Amino acid sequence: MSIMVVAHRGSNEEEPEHSLAAYLLAVEQGADAVECDVRLTADGTLVCVHDRRLGRTSDGRGVVSALTLRELEGHDFSGGPSVWRDFEDPRPDETRSRILTLRTLLATLLDASSTISFSIETKHPTRYGGYVESALVELLEYFGLLRPAVDTPSRVRLMSFSSWALRRLHRMTPGTPTVLLMDRLFLWRTSGWLLNNVDIAGISVAALRKHPGYVAVAHAKGHQVHVWTVDEPADVALCIETGVDAIISNNPAMVREILATA
Repeated sequence: MSIMVVAHRGSNEEEPEHSLAAYLLAVEQGADAVECDVRLTADGTLVCVHDRRLGRTSDGRGVVSALTLRELEGHDFSGGPSVWRDFEDPRPDETRSRILTLRTLLATLLDASSTISFSIETKHPTRYGGYVESALVELLEYFGLLRPAVDTPSRVRLMSFSSWALRRLHRMTPGTPTVLLMDRLFLWRTSGWLLNNVDIAGISVAALRKHPGYVAVAHAKGHQVHVWTVDEPADVALCIETGVDAIISNNPAMVREILATA
């Protein structure tokens, strides 16, 4: 059994989340894929930021969608000394401190690896609505990621907690795998139900602990199961035992090490 290892916001146990350094480290550590969250800036640039506001991951304030890329580039996104850990040089370089655009992430990692794939989540609600998905599809088209060669798996999975976002993505790019993210598995979801044209269930590790039989049920309906965010060895073991298809972790090196001995 082959389980995909996905670096959650990069390898961010050792580098700041959503930093270019975190993603390059994930490639070095043998991750099969990387995960990122995307938001639109006020001037229409897709940036890799999880939160709606800047405060947790940068020295700035305000809402991402209300600021231009230039304004965001004026802030340090390394998370400060409690996150960035190079004690020989306390000043983080740009791969750790600069806000990361999705364009830069794709260009850099496609150059660094011929096999790395991408799990990309659009964040909602947002003032820009469906324009986020439109901008994402346009950028993926630019890099040729929506036109895989014949008999070649897609290198992109498009994810959201929003069913409306997934419907838009399927309409704009049919054939690209989509992932419905679910923090909890309500009773009506434990039957393996997914939206029409959604391929993959993306469930939290807490949901997997509560409903370990869900993986078999989803597989029986033809769906893959990707689990987030798996950072404890015992949870990696549970993922292996239940037969999940992908493990999304802040520490892909740890996951890779356990899988190598399983």
